[in-house]
Amino acid sequence: MSTALLAVEPYADSAEHLADELSRLDLLLARRAETAARQAEPDQVARAVYITRQEFDWLLADPRPVPGEDAALAELEARIEARVDRSHAAGIPLALPLLGRLFGLSTVELHAVVCCLAPELRRRYDRLYAYLQDDLARKRPSVDLILDLICRTEREKWATRALFAPSAPLLRAGILTVVDDPHSPSGATDLARFLVLDQRIRQFLLGGAEPDARLAGIATLQRAPADPDSDPALVDGLVRLATHHLGSGAPTRRPLVCHLTGVPGAGRTALAAETSHRLGAIVLRVDLPALAAQGGAAPQTLRLAYREALLQQAAVQLTGAETLLRPESTTLLATLHEAIADFGWLTFLTGEDPWPPERGWPGAAFQHVPVPLPDIPRATRLWQRALAGRTADPAAWAAELAARYRLPPARIRTAAALAEGQRHLDGTGQLTLSAVAAACRDQSGQTLGAMATRVRPEAGWPDLVLPADRTEQLREIRDQVRHRHRVLTGWGFGSGRGAGLSVLFSGPPGTGKTMAAEVLAAELDLDLYKVDLSGVVSKYIGETEKNLAGIFAAARASNAVLFFDEADALFGKRTEVSDAHDRYANIETSYLLQQMEEYDGVVVLATNLRQNLDEAFTRRLRFIVEFPFPDADSRHRIWRSVFPAQAPVAPDLDLAELAGTLPVAGAYIRNIAVAAAFLAAPGGEPIGRQHILRAARREYAKIGKLWPELAQDGAVTR
Repeated sequence: MSTALLAVEPYADSAEHLADELSRLDLLLARRAETAARQAEPDQVARAVYITRQEFDWLLADPRPVPGEDAALAELEARIEARVDRSHAAGIPLALPLLGRLFGLSTVELHAVVCCLAPELRRRYDRLYAYLQDDLARKRPSVDLILDLICRTEREKWATRALFAPSAPLLRAGILTVVDDPHSPSGATDLARFLVLDQRIRQFLLGGAEPDARLAGIATLQRAPADPDSDPALVDGLVRLATHHLGSGAPTRRPLVCHLTGVPGAGRTALAAETSHRLGAIVLRVDLPALAAQGGAAPQTLRLAYREALLQQAAVQLTGAETLLRPESTTLLATLHEAIADFGWLTFLTGEDPWPPERGWPGAAFQHVPVPLPDIPRATRLWQRALAGRTADPAAWAAELAARYRLPPARIRTAAALAEGQRHLDGTGQLTLSAVAAACRDQSGQTLGAMATRVRPEAGWPDLVLPADRTEQLREIRDQVRHRHRVLTGWGFGSGRGAGLSVLFSGPPGTGKTMAAEVLAAELDLDLYKVDLSGVVSKYIGETEKNLAGIFAAARASNAVLFFDEADALFGKRTEVSDAHDRYANIETSYLLQQMEEYDGVVVLATNLRQNLDEAFTRRLRFIVEFPFPDADSRHRIWRSVFPAQAPVAPDLDLAELAGTLPVAGAYIRNIAVAAAFLAAPGGEPIGRQHILRAARREYAKIGKLWPELAQDGAVTR
């Protein structure tokens, strides 16, 4: 390098560099014009009419370059190269060299880019190109003109022409596009076709940082700082994984695809953003369902998204990964593999279900990363942040809420905000823990609605009429749920065991099994979901297991008490295998056992026929509570509790006599009381014995029970 070049200053910015590149192009244009003058074509008028011998000889002539070295051009090129090097050393980003590094472009390819950029910057290049191409309509550079400008010999032009092949980086990456000359006759060679610079590449070279406009509604850039709610241990692991595959010392530098799976709100997006932030990158988030809705245009848009991520030096997050597994997405998935190979380095697939193992990732390293719900210590920290400024002592509430509800980070934030908003809406005083708990239940119950019926827990301990030892069992169940974190985690009893609780309620119909489940749910501030077995059990092989998996997966995110009524229909005894249906029925039973053992919530099974349940279930149940048929004293207590204080009851109604003469369970007593009230209402009468007996007779007929004839004095007659 000469002494003069050693003294050059770095470029201030890309604009100053591009100005020098245009000066270099001007010299190339001047050289091309001089060459054209030396090899002047025959008279144009004559050429339009016929081919002369002069034109024939001119076409056969060997085009010779301008003799000697163009000193000004050589000096400018050396100065540009030196200033680019100085800029790079000084950390000054220059768009054109960066484009070359990102897409692996050679110096010659970058010169071609400048040729196509020039008309976008200065209109005078339209006429300069038209002059050199001898046609005012040809204002964009043709392949032939660019080759003439950047190549000195015919042999060099032949070799350089490969840079404009469809598979070469310039065209494959869409940096340049080849378009036909509308004024050229059909069948013209590729040399006569124009080269046009892509609009997003032009924007990039001019310093534009906004994403490609063609990605609007499909992709967004996340430039925000790291999310404090991300799991630090999981972020550390992903950073190590990415460094192993992508770092300078990686044994194989292949693109990395991380499939982050978890329930909605678990923090998959935050995890991708935090990991990228730690790696010094931002994230381009692509909505796969919206992309797929484009139909035939989707593959090209996907390639644009990956090219944009490369220009932004961003990782890619593809949301709604399940979209790629649809039969109609075969082409889109194949395009994704190509885009990752051409432009990708780090891709985050986010969805709810694991990627099928048979669907490979050619040319890329693949890693499945489950994103679990936060454990109680982390959930406590999340609650403290969410409640900060909303209550005087967020730490006290945080510990209780974290132990009570298993919510993903996003739903913790939402529950706190909803409770605060409801406080303002209602015009109440300070935020209460019960209001936050109600918001938690609303958040946690969003995923089970399609598979089960939500039961609003309204019953309390006074509504339960059971022997004292059974009530004590129910309180023990409540306490085990409340304190399971302390015992299983803090005291170490949970090693190798699930944190869930499975309970069996058995007894005749109407003895209070559903009400007991309501009381438990109310005591624990959890929602109760009654599973519709008719929608779970299927005659088709494998469908029952699929339905069960969906229920338990949704329940994990819902923190609900699962209530399976008439459980013997689903959890019956396994049979001797006599045919395929027996074998698959046994598989369903075993699968349910596995799901219950892995579930860390509360499952209540209710049955009228305990003897029909498989013994494998009873061995795995933490509690079995028998609900006996109520005796006369219990029925009397139930009769006393079923009439609200404001209900008009005849003073002479003998509830003890009714308890003795109507041997029915509590649920039927409640039905009779309500029906009797409706019988009394039309006449404005108090609820009397005659209304009770009429209602009881209807209830007996409904349940198929033999009605005993009752005399007016209460004696039973047959």
